[in-house]
Amino acid sequence: MSEPGPLTRKAEALIERLGLSHDHLLGIRFAINVFIATTIVWFTLSRLGDSNPIWAIASMVAASDPQPEEARRLFRSRIINVLVGCGVGFCMLLAGGRNEWMLPFALAVAVLISSYVIRIKTMWRQAPITAAIVLAAGISQGDNAAGIASGLHKVGEVIFGCIVGLTVSWLMSKVWLVRRPAERAKSAGSKGAGQEGDDKRSQFSAAFPPVSRMP
Repeated sequence: MSEPGPLTRKAEALIERLGLSHDHLLGIRFAINVFIATTIVWFTLSRLGDSNPIWAIASMVAASDPQPEEARRLFRSRIINVLVGCGVGFCMLLAGGRNEWMLPFALAVAVLISSYVIRIKTMWRQAPITAAIVLAAGISQGDNAAGIASGLHKVGEVIFGCIVGLTVSWLMSKVWLVRRPAERAKSAGSKGAGQEGDDKRSQFSAAFPPVSRMP
């Protein structure tokens, strides 16, 4: 466990002053996390000409987590299932064209592949969601080539949102370390024991000063 920084110590002092729990502090940090990540996603994609980056923001929130370890696990699972849904959606779009009946069939295929081939239970719903995004884009565009381009754009939004969510979660965990009460008590106990040892050594040195040797 790394040493807490100034922001962590101030937050822990706030906990004691207001009587907040560890979960409350995690919630506050996660709210700030989502605020920062949403700002990054929205203004970045807006500058790139994307006026409605809703899929990127939804993916960012889904890939974020107050605990960085959980955020990394969600990121890996989400990206794999995004690629599965993307592959299924493009294959169905090329095979069935703009037939609306391909949409429920593609979602079912994506679920079966994610459940029985990939076998990653976490975020498995992302596979049919991505397949629906790709197929819906193709059907609404009225042209396979335009549909594929629109589908790739949406998938790019999803991946970008996941990356931003994971990165901001990791940075927030480094800047603002949220420690459990047991960890704070252990750290305080270690510092207290160290201070007590220093005091005893100082008292011993004062009581028994070193004897200087004659030249």
